[in-house]
Amino acid sequence: MSLPRLILPDSITRAACVCDAGSEQPGFPKLNCSEFENSVMTLGTDQAKHLAALRLVPGNSLEILFTGGIWRAEVVCISKNSASIRLVAPINENREPPVEIHACLPITAQLGLWDDFLPDVVELGTTLILPVVYERSQYNKRGVDARMERWRRIILTACEQSHRTRIPELRFPIPLEALLSLNIKQRWVAYEVKTETPNPVLRYEDFAFTHGPEGGIADAEIEMLCKSGWKPISLGKSILRAATCPAAILGAVQIELGRK
Repeated sequence: MSLPRLILPDSITRAACVCDAGSEQPGFPKLNCSEFENSVMTLGTDQAKHLAALRLVPGNSLEILFTGGIWRAEVVCISKNSASIRLVAPINENREPPVEIHACLPITAQLGLWDDFLPDVVELGTTLILPVVYERSQYNKRGVDARMERWRRIILTACEQSHRTRIPELRFPIPLEALLSLNIKQRWVAYEVKTETPNPVLRYEDFAFTHGPEGGIADAEIEMLCKSGWKPISLGKSILRAATCPAAILGAVQIELGRK
């Protein structure tokens, strides 16, 4: 049976860990730092409410995901506005895909679509999320900047739900041209126009994918991508919504990785 889970992002875990001896340990626990065992961490109001929502009481065990890895912890005390936990030991378990997966996702005209597909992208193993500005993205920098923190929270929630051992990195938007020099050999672009080339076979190595926003990829864009080494793939005979494409691609990738 899996343990309840709490994710502590950098802004929280950079706070001090107060040990039994009273000394302060700066930073946040790395996976192999035994010096943090039995350290007690004081959590804030939001984390205390989360533990209360999980119906945890002192003595209960849970998993804590830090940037540096996952730990088994124990609730020491909990109240309405605060809580404290004791770090018991690192959990040396890897629940990540065996290759790096870079999701080069289009900025969509309806930015709310990102709220819909981000959980799937995280749960299906993406390690890096790159927002990409396409010709038909209708890019609004102010609107995207205003949503970045919301998207990071969605990523954390999806990590917590799926019990991942790594938090995917979300970067700021890049122009399509930046994909032309992406340093990954295995690169796929979902393209709705039928081509004569069959879909490539997934190789057991790092992987990147992209697809177009609402309205698809412009002819000049697909030509640029293909000339720089991106392989066009088909997702079937129907035309998928921009919000559906990431899950369709990643689901197929995870099935293939499961054969290895």
